[in-house]
Amino acid sequence: MNTRRGFVRQGFVAGGAVGLSGLVGAKAGTQGLDEPGPGGEPGLNIGILIFPLMDQIDFTGPFEVLSRVPGATVHVIAKDKAPIRDVKGLILTPERTLAEAPPLDVLVVPGGPGQEALMEDEEILAFIRERAAGARYVFSVCTGALLCGAAGLLRGVRSTTHWASFDLLKYFGAIPTDERVVQDGKHLSAAGVTAGIDGALILAALLRGERAAQEIQLGIEYAPEPPFQSGTPKSAPAEVLASSRAKLRGLTVAREATARRIAAKLGVEVNE
Repeated sequence: MNTRRGFVRQGFVAGGAVGLSGLVGAKAGTQGLDEPGPGGEPGLNIGILIFPLMDQIDFTGPFEVLSRVPGATVHVIAKDKAPIRDVKGLILTPERTLAEAPPLDVLVVPGGPGQEALMEDEEILAFIRERAAGARYVFSVCTGALLCGAAGLLRGVRSTTHWASFDLLKYFGAIPTDERVVQDGKHLSAAGVTAGIDGALILAALLRGERAAQEIQLGIEYAPEPPFQSGTPKSAPAEVLASSRAKLRGLTVAREATARRIAAKLGVEVNE
């Protein structure tokens, strides 16, 4: 289905193990590559990058899913260990600095307004490039895709992001794909904010099989029934979409200017 509501289903057998019989939650920082999962499969190190003014659910949604993946350890990573505030003021505490992060099987890159300040931060971009190179999967949520793009990871890669920034993907050489979750090889991307939960469930299936992912979904009782059909630009009333675009206009303009600068650095030619 070529819509944001379409999930990527292919590749589960090739990318993940056979479904597991039991759900085992792995607490952050307590289980790693030396500790196998309950079925004897190798342990997993999953790293999630956090930063000031991010959208916390880009992090907490996937964390809720991925922390339940059998045999997984989730590492919460930032430039330093000082508590940070998300865009709405929620305080988050990193576990490891960039330098302290172990080799990662999965790198998760969230988004949110704070992403803009990191787009030309070479320390962050170098970390993303380095850890992505050795990871089995790189998973961007929302405008985390723009950070991956700035790090040079999206050339020729099918990707999605938040609807307000979707048109910026072309500046990074990506192939913009209007789906809720997109998988292209080792790269997974989720559209805006809550799509990170869907993407994390797909990632769980790639890592441990569909059975394990289904048990996680049941465990968190993820069965969304939104009260309004205004969750995408295609379904939202025109006045709601116009108001939302107006509120985001300043940030969108800034993001486009940054994307154009990065396109020039990356040598990406964009047909306007």
